[in-house]
Amino acid sequence: MSAETIRAVREDVAALHAMLPRYGLVIWTGGNISGRVPDEDLFVIKPSGVEYDDLTPDNMIVCTLDGEVVEGSHSPSSDTAAHAYVYRNMPHVNGVVHTHSTYATAWAARGEAVPCVITGQADEFGGEIPVGPFAIIGDDSIGRGIVQTLTGHRSRAVLMQNHGVFTIGKSPRDAVKAAVMAEDVARTVHIARQLGELIPIPQESIDALFDRYQNVYGQAPAGALAE
Repeated sequence: MSAETIRAVREDVAALHAMLPRYGLVIWTGGNISGRVPDEDLFVIKPSGVEYDDLTPDNMIVCTLDGEVVEGSHSPSSDTAAHAYVYRNMPHVNGVVHTHSTYATAWAARGEAVPCVITGQADEFGGEIPVGPFAIIGDDSIGRGIVQTLTGHRSRAVLMQNHGVFTIGKSPRDAVKAAVMAEDVARTVHIARQLGELIPIPQESIDALFDRYQNVYGQAPAGALAE
C-alpha cells in the first residue's frame, strides 16, 4: 500500500470534518466522514467519540473494506460497518457522510421522503430524497439499507428511518456537499409545507434540471475550449 496515498486521504478526511459543525450538521461527537483510498481495498474514517476540534490526520482510522482496522490507535466510528458495506457494494462511491442534521432527521423520524418541490433539489438530487429502512447500529444493517435504497436512484442522500442522514459521493467532499444540500432542502421544504400546499415540479422539468446541473453547470475543465 502507498503510505503517501493513505496520508493524503487522512488529511482530506480530517479537514473535511470541520465542515460538518460549520454548516450546523452535527453536535458534540456525532456524525462522521469516510473516504476510499484510491487503488487500495481500504478507507479512512473518523475515530469514535473524539471531539471535532481534536480531529487530526494522525487520529483518522484506516480500515479494510471489511471494516477491520489496519492503522490507528483509536476505535473507529460506530458506523464503520455501514461505510464498509457501502464501499464493498458501490464501487463508484469514494466518500460517505453521516449526520443527524435537524431538519433532515426530522423527516427521517416521520419515515417520509422529502418531495422534490424546489429546483435546487432537482439539480442536486434529481428528485425526492428517499427514506431507507429502520436499522440498528452495530453491524452492516444500515449499510444494507443505504445500498438497497440508493441503488438505481439519482439521490446521493438517504434518510434512514428514525436515525439520520447518509450521503454518498464521487469523493469525500462531494458526499459532504450532498449532506449540506440535503439539510438545506429538508429545512426549506418543511417551512414551505407549514405555509400551505406544496407545488410539485413536473417530472420532465426535474429531469431537465438534473441533466443541466450535472452536465453543464459550473466552470469548464482546465484547457477546455470556450464557446
